[in-house]
Amino acid sequence: MNKKQKNKIAIKHQFPTGILVLHNKLVFRGIGLGYQGTSTGEVCFNTSLTGYQEIISDPSYAGQIINFTFPHIGNVGTNNEDLESDKVWTKGAIFNSEITSPSNYRALKTLNEWLKKNKIVGLTGLDTRSLTNFIRDKGAPKGTISNNKNGKFNIKKLTNMSVKWPGLNGLDLAKEVSTKKNYIWKGFKTWKKEVGYEKNTKTKFKIVAIDYGIKKNILRYFSDFSCEVKVVSCKSTAAEIVKLKPDGIFLSNGPGDPAATGRYAIKTVQKLIKLNLPIFGICLGHQILALALNAQTKK
Repeated sequence: MNKKQKNKIAIKHQFPTGILVLHNKLVFRGIGLGYQGTSTGEVCFNTSLTGYQEIISDPSYAGQIINFTFPHIGNVGTNNEDLESDKVWTKGAIFNSEITSPSNYRALKTLNEWLKKNKIVGLTGLDTRSLTNFIRDKGAPKGTISNNKNGKFNIKKLTNMSVKWPGLNGLDLAKEVSTKKNYIWKGFKTWKKEVGYEKNTKTKFKIVAIDYGIKKNILRYFSDFSCEVKVVSCKSTAAEIVKLKPDGIFLSNGPGDPAATGRYAIKTVQKLIKLNLPIFGICLGHQILALALNAQTKK
């Protein structure tokens, strides 16, 4: 290979093929990866050091583009076990550094392959901590992320997409991600090395989990405590839940505006509170519980 050919290859790999355009016209260029396409959502950040597959597959991130501050994302690949949902609802993912080859005995696919399969637009090569500082100081912006191998982008069009997107305020996403059919959790416990997912065979307590966008690992933890969990739709009424005769009620995590979900969820939770049963909420579920007790939420 001669020097001229090497230079051509180098230029090819440095070519910006990905972009993030915010509603305030700020533009971030980088290298596109994952699914080739364009997606609009709220740009948020995540500072976790591990668990990127679990984070991206968490229904709580529906309608959002996740900006990872930790630079080494993708180094353990992806597998079929660490999914928090059967469908990935995240709008996009942003990384600091190039994804390396996975180094983990459980890896089945690279992160890039997994993003393509789940139609998640990815972008790498950004100063993700700088973007995080911007979000921290100014609030989560609306943004459009795009991956195009030819590197040609219509900035004006992408900006308009970000501006016109309504945002998460007033948006009830729980009804989108919630189960359409009630079911009993299959009973798998949390994952353990050299054992995997063992099944719970004991039923010490019966729990009803209201699904606003529940993560599978929460259900696994209930199995660790010998609970049988019946997962019901976020639209389930108090009367329907009472018929299941639970020992306790769990209000799950989930995406969107709690006040919007609260239009139907608050009355249900208020009726359940009167039953004097233990009620436990996480994330969106915690906010719904607070609203039911006359607190207020704000972005």
